[in-house]
Amino acid sequence: MTKLKTIFGIAQSPVSHIEKIVSATGGFTAIFFIIIISQQMLSGDTSSTALIIASMGASAVLLFAVPHGPLSQPWPVIGGHLISALIGVSCAKLIPNELMAASLAVGIAIGAMYYLKCIHPPGGATALSAVIGGSATHELGYQFILTPILLNVVVILMVGILFNYPFAWRRYPFLLHRFSQQKQNQIETPSPDTEVIPSITHEDFVYALSEIDSFIDVSEYDLIRIYNIATKKSQQASFDPKKMIVGSYYSSAKHGENWTVRQIVDESSPNIEGTKSADPDKDIVIYKVIEGKNKRSSGYSTRKEFLEWAKHQVEPDGKAWKILEHTPPL
Repeated sequence: MTKLKTIFGIAQSPVSHIEKIVSATGGFTAIFFIIIISQQMLSGDTSSTALIIASMGASAVLLFAVPHGPLSQPWPVIGGHLISALIGVSCAKLIPNELMAASLAVGIAIGAMYYLKCIHPPGGATALSAVIGGSATHELGYQFILTPILLNVVVILMVGILFNYPFAWRRYPFLLHRFSQQKQNQIETPSPDTEVIPSITHEDFVYALSEIDSFIDVSEYDLIRIYNIATKKSQQASFDPKKMIVGSYYSSAKHGENWTVRQIVDESSPNIEGTKSADPDKDIVIYKVIEGKNKRSSGYSTRKEFLEWAKHQVEPDGKAWKILEHTPPL
């Protein structure tokens, strides 16, 4: 199952029900106002309105489902839509063949968004709608860039800022989120001059992103914040290898397909008193694989072998696994 999720790209990061409901409600609010504006600007032309709303609907997914992503920030939204609209209108006017005009509009828009650092996927739909949007769109000409595109962009940005503001963990744009985190003395999102850990610096993350040579929808600030949280957590006392508890869960702490969580379901104790022997090679641990590779399978090993495999004692926390900071004594 884990391999299938990887093949199909199914996200495995847990998101709370509150976050999902807030995202959906924000998208509803933004599109509600955008539909009203678009219908008025295009004189009730439903076909043209549908194309433009489809573009803004895609923006709503980014602004309200991933408000801290680089693709969702104000400049990508503004530049992505307006530049693409300009390119789309120009192609519609200068190229008689609609097929060629539509194809060039999207292709040139992608290139322009790359060079102008405003990649916003819905911009491609905006460029396309300027070409194939019908007579009502064509009659607007370059006014299409201002009304309805710019007006819709302003509306969706304002809704994004105001709607997300009450939720401190998802304030938009990302700059407001960083400020609120620092002000409340919560987990700080580092600024460019923040020293993280000497082994991996801010410059290292930026360099690594450049080496991938493909746009990654995560900022270096988020990467550093994730790294800080993960390393801080890993440095906390989590598992005393001398103590193992039947019924408890343990993790291999590996990555990707090799990550596994096992639960100890039983163990043998050669001593008459029922305690573990002094020799870990003689104690047998029976376990069940709860998550990861070979899920739902069972196995056994010596206590010594299990201790060599286990790196953390963990516990289920909703859909995620939380490392225990302290292992209770036997």
